[in-house]
This record gives sequence, C-alpha cells and structure tokens, in this order.
Amino acid sequence: MIEDDYRPGSKSGPDTDRMIVISGCSGGGKSTLMAELAQRGYATFAEPGRQIVREQQLIGGTFVPWDDMAGFLEQCVIRAIHFHTLAQPNAGPVFFDRSMIDAVAAFETTKSPVPSCCYRAIDRCRYAPIVFLAPPWEELFLSDRERQHDFEAAAGEYERLAEAYPRHGYLPVILPKISVTERADFIEQELKRRRLWPAAI
Repeated sequence: MIEDDYRPGSKSGPDTDRMIVISGCSGGGKSTLMAELAQRGYATFAEPGRQIVREQQLIGGTFVPWDDMAGFLEQCVIRAIHFHTLAQPNAGPVFFDRSMIDAVAAFETTKSPVPSCCYRAIDRCRYAPIVFLAPPWEELFLSDRERQHDFEAAAGEYERLAEAYPRHGYLPVILPKISVTERADFIEQELKRRRLWPAAI
C-alpha cells in the first residue's frame, strides 16, 4: 500500500520565505520571466488559470472565465493550493506565477459571494513576505485563446492586485520595465538585499 503524505497547507515559518510569488498585469511579461528563472535553475510553477483554461478546452468543460467565472476562480484557488503543497522550498527558492490571492481578488469583482474557504486558503498557504508585480506594459500585451480580455481590463486587474496583496499581508515590489534577463537579475538582487534566504542564491 502506498502511503498518502499529501498535506495541504503544511508549510510555515522559514520555508515560506523561499516561496516567491510573481503576479501583476496579464501580458506584462510574467511567463517570459518565469521561463528565464527556470533556465537559471530555479523551481517554478506556472499560472493556474492558463492551465485550467487549456484543460477545460481539451475536455469541453465550462470552468472558463467566459462561461463560469466563479467556478473557474474556485478551480484556480484549488490549483494554487496544490502547487503550494508540491513546492519544496527546503531545496532552494521556488517561484509561483500568481497565487490564490489573484483568484480571490478577481472573485471580489463578480456578483457571486466569495466562498469563505478561499480566504482560509490565503491564511493557511503563505508565501514570502514580498511579492513581485509586473506592471501594465502595453507594448508586450497580446490576447490569445486563454487570455480573452483587452489591455484596459488587464490594467484594471493590476490595480486590484496592487491593493489586494498588501491587504493580505504582503509587500509589493514593482518590476521595472527592462529586459527579461535584467528583471531576473533584479529579483535575485532584491531577495539578496532583503536577506530572505542569503545562503540559497
């Protein structure tokens, strides 16, 4: 018999200081930055929402933003919990493309009440005290099959996240509009400066 050692929300204390969220504006260069960090040897987790949309499109499901926003956002929270649980920060820094806070911030703009379990997820699955935010960058923005909204909507999303992360106890650090390699360097330098895990980089 295989023992099930899956324990959601089990990480706390120093471990969470190595769990870094990169959030911000859709189309602001987050995915490209995550790829650069992965190339540098860091563990990374992709954006939950885009994965869920692709899966729902594969099976003809309805948990997509344009059919069932509330159902889609609940799925994003669940996926973010799963990624948080799978992460192994004891082995070094782990970077996340968005977190459950992104989903809850979007949920708060809908007509549906936010389930209390979503707020409990934010309280129980913590990350490093700073979060990097990619600001709106119109020259980079592109719509596609998974991102079916315009730049104005993406900029509004950014403003909500810039307010939501501090409300849940995180300090936003705005990513400068520079090349992807310079952005990755900026993140490494910022984390070293703040001594979140000085021996790990």
